[in-house]
Amino acid sequence: MQQTEGWWRSLLPAPAPLPLDDGVIASAVLVPVLSKAGTEHIILTKRASHLSKHAGQISFPGGRIDASDASERAAALREAEEEIALPPALVEVKGYLPDLYTGTGYRITPVVGRITAAYDEVAPLLQPAPAEVDEMLFVPASHLLTLANYTSFVREHEGRRWTSRRITSGSHVIWGATAAILHGWAGTL
Repeated sequence: MQQTEGWWRSLLPAPAPLPLDDGVIASAVLVPVLSKAGTEHIILTKRASHLSKHAGQISFPGGRIDASDASERAAALREAEEEIALPPALVEVKGYLPDLYTGTGYRITPVVGRITAAYDEVAPLLQPAPAEVDEMLFVPASHLLTLANYTSFVREHEGRRWTSRRITSGSHVIWGATAAILHGWAGTL
């Protein structure tokens, strides 16, 4: 496990704009890194249990890129503000992780940002939006960015089978696109 500075070196520059009609749903997520008690943490959300899709799953703040969003970065920052009230001005975008294409037709662009305010300053500002988020999780980045902490499992959906990754944090199981993004980042360190 490298120090934080090594994490930033593994990131990509801003992606080139992709055509909006490439047959996928363009989306972006923010991977917010926050220093808490001298340790880097990644903020994750537990999606609201009443949602029709992906209810209760652990995810990054994010969603579809709107026509009004200037870029993937703008969409990720907007979504983080909507979902957890994270002020965009407190996020220093450090870089990007490779796009992830899902079997459900999404292209997810992960935007990695360091929260510039101290935990004690930003924590009172963060509030999950009840319409979208049941809870926020602050998970040590060292745990999420260690490959040995991941396990593989086989998923089946609509007659298709594939191998996926998962990692646990307390009683929470992180899997799907979120685990794939984090596992991919861990593999670059």
